[in-house]
Order: sequence, then structure tokens, then C-alpha cells
Amino acid sequence: MSILSFVAVPAYAAVVVQHGFSAAFHFVFLLAFAFFWLRPASEHAGSAKQRVERRMSLFQRLLISACAVVGMFYLCLSVLTFVCYQGGRRWQRDQAVALSDATLRAATWLTTAVYLAVGLRSHRFPVFLRIWWGLLFLMSCSSLAVDLFYLRKRDALSIPAWVFDIVSALSAFIVSSAAFFGNSREERAVSDTEEPLLNGVSANAESCAGNTSLFANAGFLSTLTFYWIGPLLAVGNRKTLDFADVPHLEPRDCIDGIFPIFRTKLDSCTVTSSASSVTTFQLAKALLLTTWQQAAVTAVYAIVYTLATYVGPYLIDFLVRYLNGEPLFAGAAYWLVLTFVVGKLLECLSQRHCFFQLQQAGIRIRAALVAIIYQKGLTLSSRSKQSQTSGEVINLMSVDADRIGLFSWYMHDLWLVPLQVALALLILYINLGLAAGAALLATVLVMLANVPLGKMQEKYQGKVMECKDTRMKATSEILRNMRILKLQGWEMKFLAKVIKLRKNEESSLRKLVYTSALTSFVFWGAPIFVAVATFGFCMLVGIPLSSGKVLSALATFRVLQEPIYNLPDMVSMIIQTKVSLDRIASFLCLEELQSDTIERLPSGFSEIVAEVVNGTFSWDHSPEAPTLKDLNFKVLQGMRVAVCGTVGSGKSSLLSSLLGEVPKVSGSVWLCGTTAYVPQSPWIQSGKIQDNILFGKEMDREKYEKVLKACCLKKDLEILAFGDQTMIGERGINLSGGQKQRIQIARALYHDADIFLFDDPFSAVDAHTGTHLFKECLLGHLASKTVIYVTHQVEFLPSADLVLCMKDGRIVQAGKYNDVLNSGTEFRELVGAHRDALAALGSIELGIGAPNNIALVDDSDTNIGAGAPSQGVSSDEQNGKADETYSQTGQLVQEEEREKGRVGCWVYWKYVTMAYGGALVPLILLGQILFQILQIGSNYWMAWAAPVSEDEQPPVNGSVLIYVYVALAVGSSFCVLVRAMLLVTAGYKTATLLFNKLHNCIFRAPMSFFDSTPSGRILNRASTDQNAVDTTIPYQIGTVAFAFIQLVGIIVVMSQVAWQVFIVFIPVLATCIWYQLKQMFQEFDNTVDIGTARELSRLNGVCKAPIIQHFSESLSGSTTIRSFDQNKIFIKTNFNLSDQFSQLKFHTAATMEWLCFRLDMLSSLMFAFSLVFLISMPKGVIDPGISGLAVAYGLNLNMLLTWLMWSLCQLENSMISVERILQYTTIDSEPPLLIESNKLDSSWPSNGEIELHNLQVRYRANMPLVLRGLTCTFPGGMKTGIVGRTGSGKSTLIQALFRIIDPAVGQIAIDGIDISTIGLHDLRSRLSIIPQDPTMFEGTVRSNLDPLEEYKDEEIWKAVDSCQLGDEVRKKELKLDSEVTENGENWSVGQRQLVCLGRVILKKSKVLVLDEATASVDTATDSVIQKTLKQQFSESTVITIAHRITSVLDNAIPSLGPGVIVEHDKPARLLENKSSLFAKLVAEYTMRSSASFGDHNN
Repeated sequence: MSILSFVAVPAYAAVVVQHGFSAAFHFVFLLAFAFFWLRPASEHAGSAKQRVERRMSLFQRLLISACAVVGMFYLCLSVLTFVCYQGGRRWQRDQAVALSDATLRAATWLTTAVYLAVGLRSHRFPVFLRIWWGLLFLMSCSSLAVDLFYLRKRDALSIPAWVFDIVSALSAFIVSSAAFFGNSREERAVSDTEEPLLNGVSANAESCAGNTSLFANAGFLSTLTFYWIGPLLAVGNRKTLDFADVPHLEPRDCIDGIFPIFRTKLDSCTVTSSASSVTTFQLAKALLLTTWQQAAVTAVYAIVYTLATYVGPYLIDFLVRYLNGEPLFAGAAYWLVLTFVVGKLLECLSQRHCFFQLQQAGIRIRAALVAIIYQKGLTLSSRSKQSQTSGEVINLMSVDADRIGLFSWYMHDLWLVPLQVALALLILYINLGLAAGAALLATVLVMLANVPLGKMQEKYQGKVMECKDTRMKATSEILRNMRILKLQGWEMKFLAKVIKLRKNEESSLRKLVYTSALTSFVFWGAPIFVAVATFGFCMLVGIPLSSGKVLSALATFRVLQEPIYNLPDMVSMIIQTKVSLDRIASFLCLEELQSDTIERLPSGFSEIVAEVVNGTFSWDHSPEAPTLKDLNFKVLQGMRVAVCGTVGSGKSSLLSSLLGEVPKVSGSVWLCGTTAYVPQSPWIQSGKIQDNILFGKEMDREKYEKVLKACCLKKDLEILAFGDQTMIGERGINLSGGQKQRIQIARALYHDADIFLFDDPFSAVDAHTGTHLFKECLLGHLASKTVIYVTHQVEFLPSADLVLCMKDGRIVQAGKYNDVLNSGTEFRELVGAHRDALAALGSIELGIGAPNNIALVDDSDTNIGAGAPSQGVSSDEQNGKADETYSQTGQLVQEEEREKGRVGCWVYWKYVTMAYGGALVPLILLGQILFQILQIGSNYWMAWAAPVSEDEQPPVNGSVLIYVYVALAVGSSFCVLVRAMLLVTAGYKTATLLFNKLHNCIFRAPMSFFDSTPSGRILNRASTDQNAVDTTIPYQIGTVAFAFIQLVGIIVVMSQVAWQVFIVFIPVLATCIWYQLKQMFQEFDNTVDIGTARELSRLNGVCKAPIIQHFSESLSGSTTIRSFDQNKIFIKTNFNLSDQFSQLKFHTAATMEWLCFRLDMLSSLMFAFSLVFLISMPKGVIDPGISGLAVAYGLNLNMLLTWLMWSLCQLENSMISVERILQYTTIDSEPPLLIESNKLDSSWPSNGEIELHNLQVRYRANMPLVLRGLTCTFPGGMKTGIVGRTGSGKSTLIQALFRIIDPAVGQIAIDGIDISTIGLHDLRSRLSIIPQDPTMFEGTVRSNLDPLEEYKDEEIWKAVDSCQLGDEVRKKELKLDSEVTENGENWSVGQRQLVCLGRVILKKSKVLVLDEATASVDTATDSVIQKTLKQQFSESTVITIAHRITSVLDNAIPSLGPGVIVEHDKPARLLENKSSLFAKLVAEYTMRSSASFGDHNN
């Protein structure tokens, strides 16, 4: 008899007739099919176009796959049968008929597959084929009936024949169903797919993928097999996926669906406690109640999976006994195979759906947490904000919420691990009796060994996170203030600070990864240790070991490996999740804004629109030291109220108290109507200019145009290439200070509120623009509105109906302008300082006291006219960034670039060879190969050396059996340890090198890179991507390599049993790889590899940055958002962004499960074939023990194959992080910091003379010149004031001086040295600047004045006194060590500007640049500062840019036109020429300063 004889007993006539009829049936079909297919080509000429445009449907793909697999199955059977009957013996009739039947079936199925792949000319299946499939199904069912009711009763049915007919019936059912049910669906789709779009994707296909929820519309079978994700895969196979292609979430997975449920559950859990008090338990309970359905369903799946996992180990002993010829029960072979296969199918199905629904639950949990964190962030009080930096709050959303969502994977492990261990011990007890106790003890010891490792991991993980938080906080602050760092030459010092923080992080990271290596060693060594303990105990107590029991125990140990490993991991995850829950619960308990601070009344309710009675307010909630005290005033409808006072007097706090932002200690506040607020520090959102102005309102074009005109924005928008559609960078990085303020004012005007609050918005613009804004906006557009404005411009005070003069948090004077002027000293001092400045200006006009500075006049034919205050307003140019955007042909801030197609091989190569040139890679692979060889060897030894039954004599005695096994086990364990240590060493070194390279490149990047790149993108690479490189990628690369080596090991073991298994394995493995490559990495046009999961992962990375950026912007602008009552709009935006992220996570998970499900099915099919081969072999052909070993390894085949493919996909997705980091290591760099060949003396510059020679500057290549041929000299030790209209290039000149921008033509020389020939650090460290935007870093007053720690306390105190901050600092308890919060928020803008002044006083450079250094202080303080600068920098070259003309009266004046020097001379001489630009600017300033705008009050 043959190995694969289709009739294992004497041949019966019925069998011959059955197979003969089948062979004849298939032969006739082949002839008819050939005739049908090979008809003359002329009959199909009309369908040529249709054939070209035909796209293969999913049903057709299913049929092709089914036909090919079944055809290969029959081909393998026919080949094996033919080979086994060679040898000269005469063939029996039944054998010949069976061979003919198998051969013709193979030919039929393969021919059908080829026809469907290349010959089908329409969307419909031919009638001929459908009839054939229907008849085939009937014939197969008939054969199956004969098998069951006739042959089986007469013992004439062999197992191969049984399998043969079952496969035939199943395959016929599949193709018949697909053909008949698929045709109607294809017909409905044909009309929608007639006109393919680009890349061959139809409109219907894309809308199907992008605009509906595929999961919500899926049926039972589609959900069971993950077939519903097919349309997305089809789109991904034809084009690079964009977000529009990704299907929507079903409503239950969207935030709008999940958050109301979560909110309700949380409220019900906290009903017994305070509304603002949320405990960790209550938060966890609410989350569980929100996702209880997924928790319940996945619990059932987990139980089924656990039970199914142990079916194989339990049955191995029975299989070995059956193969050894031991009688079990009737039909044992059938039932063993069926139970094995059903167990594997249940395991695969339950595991896949359990994993998918757990991820779905995690996505819902994360979405709910992000929503509640965001809503809480919008309502935090000022004190809460000071206790939590924006970085810490963002971490709650980006790290803690993600971690809690990830805990869904471990949701059931707490009760599942004990169940898994109990089942394993039960099987061991059945097979080995009391030895199960030894296994239990060994398992407990292994778990206990994991406990300290788990605690160490938790400890080091916590330290790593703490260090990472500190590092990211510093990095975020540095990126936010990179301009000032580069101007001061501090960037490398701050880079050293980041590297130092990283060193601290690396110290814990190194311990973490080596602890992980030890954990990995325990994971791989656990089964070996438990096996040694168990078998050793058997030998000691004399428990007999048979090969079946040994193999059953080994398979059980392998399954037990998972709970042993999961227990410490689970404990660690529970602890981490609890920490995250604690953090979020604590955040939710933070104090919110007091709802009773102000009483809001509806519009028109009263003539009094704002009133404060006995108001006392304190930012610190301290009645002893209130910020504002004894406030009493009322504002009537339509009044203009001006608030003035010195720096730090409480002006901004007064406006904040009216908005309810400052905690109320006592008193009452009433506000009647809606509010609009313009803060002193501009708050601009990333996005379009238009969106910033509309701010959630509908577009009213007429109103919009009026607002643009009133705010002087028309000309700005005309110059910008995209007009009001221009994308604004982060924090308005590509706008000037004046532009940002005018956009803020436009936002307020467009909202048409009842009460307008302006916090000194006119300081950022020149006199000309400020006058226009005041007249057109406050006196014109808002003439009938109530306006409360803070200002340092005394000339704007007479127009007010009520003037409030503040000092030390009190209103010291209140009333009409003239009344207040005559009633007290404080206001008179402010006005007096202003008048003194005007008097100085007048004396210069009269030639009295004019300085003797000699200056150069550079004539130009540029026509500059002063114009009326409301005409001829140019665009702003305060910090030089406006110039950059004016002539752009593309948006400055583009969508984040992402690579397309497969991750390049060069990325992998660069990664693996970065550490030690890749020298450790061969050693790692060698260690794993040796481990695999020794592990297989140890199991092979046990299977061979143990007797098949207790009656047989073992080939070796028990002690030799155990000693050899222990030796092999110890050797394999040592290899695992070496491999794990080498792997983490290489990974750690690579992570360190990538981090240093990334940060060096970023810190050396030019300022243009930071202007056009939102910090969220950089932070994403420094945090998320770096984290993947630190901990994830080394493990994943090792996993892929190790899984592949294990797979090869299984192939070798199984091929030792029967080489026929190898023939089945090859097509199945090829199909698995085809699934991986075809569906996940399909080629398009043979040039670009497209991977659906990979592209979803890339989109996922791109979508995370906008969430963080929007959250960060919302936190910083929460006051503005609340004042405009736009909370709901911003919450909706957050919901949409979070849903986009969830969409990608959800469909990435579905795509992976789709692949893994199919791989599992193919693996199970191969395992079933292997079992059939084994039980079909005649007894004695192969050792039953070795057969059992093959089955034991085969049990892990589906898991290993799925693990390999999953790991490949995960690795590719993770390698995108390396790709993104390497992307930023190739950005352009600034010129060298130091040039060794041209080092400067420490005394340079000794004179400070600055010479400009034909200076021409443009921001980018192929852009117009911003400075066009400037030539002049700034004498050393002289004071020079640069004036000019907005947009004339003043700040561009400063940027060129500091080499933020290098000249296109010409040069700048300082003391005769061309600055382009020296290093940037040499240049910038010798110059000083006070920028327009005052910058303070989180820390202390001392660290802000002396960031580099170069000065003594005495010098610092002297500088503090010189910059007028001495009294304020001495008031504070910690003096110089007083706290400075994030962005210096606990200091006023004017005080921050004074701190910047203190820095330059400490530094005492020979060249000082003041760029609107006193814009945020009052005139009196400005006068004191100017005197201080004269004293401190009497011998220095001082270049001043100021809107206050009085600030530059003592200086030589070069007046700039649009990029050229119009005039350059002493102020007195320029004033003599009434047509000079300077004279016109002075006239404008004098006119505004001396004018009363009261007549314009309508």
C-alpha cells in the first residue's frame, strides 16, 4: 500500500466508480473549457477596451486564491502518489483511478485560476463557469454522502479519501458562493467604476473608503474575516493613501459618541464627592463602565483562546500513542485531526478578534481622556496654570492618555494569567502526576525572579520618563526662544544643557535596557528551567517518562511561557497605568476659574455695562498681598475708558479681573454683554490669516473688508502671495509684531462685541500706524461701543471719557483727562515725562542742545510721503520676518513632509551599521542561531531518548537523559543571554548617536528652518521618534531576525518527519509572503511600493503633531478663547483632530488583523495537512516520538508565522521614526561657529565702528532684495537711531548684522573686519541685543539675568538696580532666586523687557542693539532707561530702533526707505529740512502727541 493511497483497505468497486466518474467529469470540463477559452480572437475584439480598463474585484481575487490553493493541493497529492508507486510494482486499478482523478482535478483548478487571472474579459463570471461550479458542488456533496453513509460503514474509506472529498466539497462551496453572490454586487458597482480616476482608483472606490464607516456596515461574515477592510486595502494598493481615503469611524468610536457616555459615567461615579474631586478609582471605574461591552466580549474571546491554546499540548500524548499503534477508540485518527484543527481555528479566530476589540476599546479610552483633559485645560485658573506647565499638561494627553489606552491589551491578564497557569498544571498533572507540583514551584520561582526585574524596570522607566519630561520641557522652551538664543550666541550652551539632560536620561535608559535584556533572558529561559525542574523531579521520584508525555509537557511549557512573561509585564503596566490615572485624576482636581468671580448679564440689560464695587483680586489667592485692591468704578454704555500707570502697576490685571481671570478675594463685578479682548502679548493661531480674524464666525465679506481697512491690513495682504489665505507659522512666527497686533484687533472688531478690552496694542506699531488704528478703530469703527484700553501713549488719553491711573494695584486717580491731570501727582508725572520728551524734541528743532554727531547723508530717489494718518499705511516690518513673507511664491509653513513608499533599505542599513560599524550584528545572529540549534537539539534528545511507551526499554538511562538535556538547556540559555546583551548594547549606542546627530543638526540649523517648521514637528522627533529608537526598534529588529530563525528551525524539524510536509509548506509560505507583499506592500507602476499599513502609520505620525500644537495653542490662548466665548468651537476642533488620529489607529489595527487572520488560516491549513500526512503513514515508517515533536513544533507554526509577519509590519512602521530623524539630520546648517584660521582677540571689537558696503540682502534665493545697496558708517562709541516707516527694512538690517541672514552682495565690517569671515559664535557673543519680544526662561530671576552663570551676585544686583527692577525683586521673599514661571507669565511684559535690559547691562558689549527695547514701558520709565543706557554704554556703539522718536533724539539718524538709506545725519540737521523723512516722522509723532482725539468721538 502507498503512503497516500486513496483506499487504504482492499479496493471496492464503489470507490473505483466514484473516482472514475469524477475523473471523467473533470476531463470533459477541460475539453469544453479549452474550446470556450480558445475561441477565435475576433469574437472578443469588441471587448478590448473593457479588458484594458477592467479592475480585478475582491470576489475575483478570492476565487483566484481559492482555485490556486486547491489546485496546488491536488497537484501535491498526485505527485506524492506517483512518486510512492514507483519501484516496478504493478499498479492496482483503484490506485490508477485515484491518481487520474487527482491529476485531472489539479489541472482543472489550476486552469480555472489562470483563466480568472488573465483571461476573464468582463466583470461577470461566464455562465459556463457558473454552471460548472454548481455541478461540481452537487457532485462533491454526493461524494461526501457516499463516504458517510456507504463506504464508512463498510470500512472501505481511508483518511486521505475522507480529506480528499471534504476539501472538494468545501472548495466547490466557496467558488459557487463567490461566483453567484459576487456577480450581483459587481453589477451594481460597474456603473460607478466606468471612469477611473488618477492611479486607476474610481470615484466610487475612494468615496467608499473615505466617506463611510466600513466597519459599521459590515455583515457577520465580513466582520468575522475582516473582509470589510478590503476597500481601504484596494485604494492603498493603487495609490499612496491620504487622509481623505481613510474611512470614517462608526459613531460609537467617535468622541461625540463616546465622550457623553464617559462624562455621564464619571459624573455618576463622583456624585457623592465634590464635582471637582475625582479619585483614581472613580476615573478608572468610569472608563471601565464606558467600555464594558468590549470588556465583556473580549473576556469571552480570551477564555476561548486560552482553552483552545491548551488543546494541542493535551492531545499530543494521544497522537503519539496512536502513531505507536496503541488502540484508543473507534475513529481516533479522525477525531484527533478534527480536534487539533478545530482547536487551532478557534484559537486563531478568538485571538484575532480579542486583539482587535481590545485595541478598539483602547482607542475609545484614549479619545475620552483627551477630550476631558482638553476641556479641563480651557477652564484652569491662573494658579493651576502656574503649578502645571503647558508641557506637563500636554504630556497628560500625549503620554498618559496613550498609556491608559494601551492598558486595554492587559485588561484581562489579571485573571487570565492564573487561569493559564492552572490549565497548564492540570495538563501536567494528568500526564506526569506529582511532577506538576515541581512545575508549579519552578513557575513560581520564575515569576518571583521576574518580580525584582519588573520593579527595576518600573523604577528605571519612571526615572527615564522624569528625565525625558525635564529634557522635553527644556527643548520646548529652547525651540520657542531659538531666535534670541542665536542672537545672543547661546545656542551651543543650551545644546550642552540638553545633552547634559540627555546624559541623565541615558544613565537610567542604559539600566532600563539591560534590565529588559535580563527579562528577555528569563522569558526565553523559563520553559527550559521549568522543564528541567519537572523532568528532574520525575527522575528522582521514579515517574516514568514516555515520549508522548514528554512532548505534551514540552508543548505545555512553551504555552506557559506567555503567562510567565506576561505577569511581571502586566504588573509593571498596571503600576504605570495607575501612575497615569493618578496624574490625570490630579489634573482633573485642579482649581478652575471661579464661576462667581463676575456676574454676566445679557446685552442691553442695563446702561451700566461694567461695574466693580470694592473689588480686591489676587493672582495668588492671598488676601494679605492682593494684586488689585479697593477697585471701584463703573463704565456706561458707549464710554471709552483709558487705563494708565507705570510698569507693574496692575493695568493688565485690571482687564483680566473684568474677564474673570483673576481670583476674586472680595467685592462684586458686573459685566453686561459680550466681550472681545486684545492681549498685550499677541496670541495668533497657526493657520490662515482669515481664520484668525473670523475666529469661528461666518464670513460677511462687506464687514470683513471694512475691518481689514480699519486695521491697516489691506496692503499687507496685497503684498503677501496668498493674501488672507497665507498660512501663519507657530506663534505667528512669520509675522511682525505689528502685524500680529493688527490681526488681533481685526479679530476683535469682526466679532462686534458689546465691550472691547485692549491691552496696549499700539506699542508694537509706529506712530503713523498707531494713530491710524486709534482713529479708525477706537474712534471710528467702535465709536458706539464700550472700549476699555490700556496704553502707555499719553496722547491717546484725552480721547477717553474716563481715565484710570493705577499704582501698586490701586486706582489712585479716576476721571476726565483734565480733571485727573489737575487732581494728583501720579498722573501728572506720567504726562510730565511725555511733555519733557516733546520739549527735548522741540529744543532739537530749534537747534538747542543738538548733539555734535557727524552723520552721512545718502540720497535716494525713493519717494516717501508722510501722508495723512489714515492713508498710505505700509505693511509692518518689526522683526524682519514680515519681509520674508511678502514676496513668497509658496507658503512659509508647509504641510509636514512624509516619505512615500517603502522605507528605504538605506535606512535599515544606516541603522544597523551605525553602532560599531555593525560589528555586533553577526554576533547577535550567531547567538540566536546557536540558541535555536541547542533548543531543538534538547527537545529532539528528549523525544528520541524517552521510550514511546512505558513497556519499552529506553535507549539511555534516566541520569544520562537528564544530564544531556540540562547541558543543552544551559548552553541555549547562555546563548540567549549573550544575544540579549549584545542586542541592547547595539540599540543603546545607536540611539545615543542618532540623538546627538539630530540635536546637533537642529541647533545648527538656520533661523529660516525654525520660522518655517512648527516646533511640534521637531518635538515629535525628539520625543516620540526618539523613544521608538531608544526602546522599541532594537527589540523589533531582534524579533524579526529571531522569528525567522525559529521558522527555519521548525521547517527543519518538520521536514525530518516527512519531506512531503516540505512540499505543502512551500506554497503556503509563498502565499503568506504574497499576502504580505501584495496586500501590504503592493507596487504601483512598478516604481513605488505602497503599503497600506505603513502609509496609515505615516499618516498617524503626521496627525499627532496637530493635536499637540492645537492643545498647546489653546492653553496659551485660553484667556482669549474664553473672552470671545469660543470654547465650543475649540472643543469641536479638538474632537475632530482626535477623531482623525483615532481613525488612523483603528484602521491600522484592522489592517494588521486582516493580514494576521489570513496568515493564521494558512498556517492552520498547513498544520492540518501535516497531521493528515502523519496519520496516513504506515506504522514503523517514522518514529512516533519524532512525529510528536513535529506536531509540538507545528502547534506554534501559526503563532510564529503571524508573529514574523506582524513583526515585519511593525518594524517597518517603527523604522519610519528612524527615517524621520535622519530626515532632519540632512537640513542645511549655518556657517561655522568658529573659524580656527581667523580667531579674534578677546578685546574685539575695541572701537565698535560698523561699516556697511553696498549691503544687499534677500531672505531666500530667487526672492527680491529686501535691503538694496546700503552704504554707511556707524562711528564707534556713537549712538545711532534707525528710523523709517514700517516695512522699510530696519530689523532686516539688524538680522544681517548678527548674520541671521547673510548678505547676497556687499559686506558688513566691524572695526575693519568683515563679519562674514569670522565664526558666528565669535561675532554674536561680542554683540548685545534687546529684542522686541521680551524673553524670559522658566527658572529664577538670577538664571534669567545670567543664563551662563558668569557673574557674581554683586554684579547682578547692580544690573537689577540699573534696569529699575531692584525694588520689585527685593519685595519678593527669595530675592534673586524668586520663581519665574513658563514664558515669564508671572511677570508683566514691561518687567520682562526690563530683565532683558538687565542682561545687556551685565554683558557690557561694545556694540549694543535696541530693537523696540522700551515699547512695553511707559514714557517715564523709558526716560529713566535711556539715561541708564547713556551711563552704562557711554563708550559703546548703540544702535536703536524705536517707534518713540524721543528715544533716538540723541543719536545720529539714518532714515530707511524701502530697503535703502534715504538720509543719514544729525537729528537737528534732518529737522531743518522739512521735506526729510525724519522730519515727517517727527511731525507725525508731534501731531499725534499734541492732538486731542476728542472731536472724533461720535
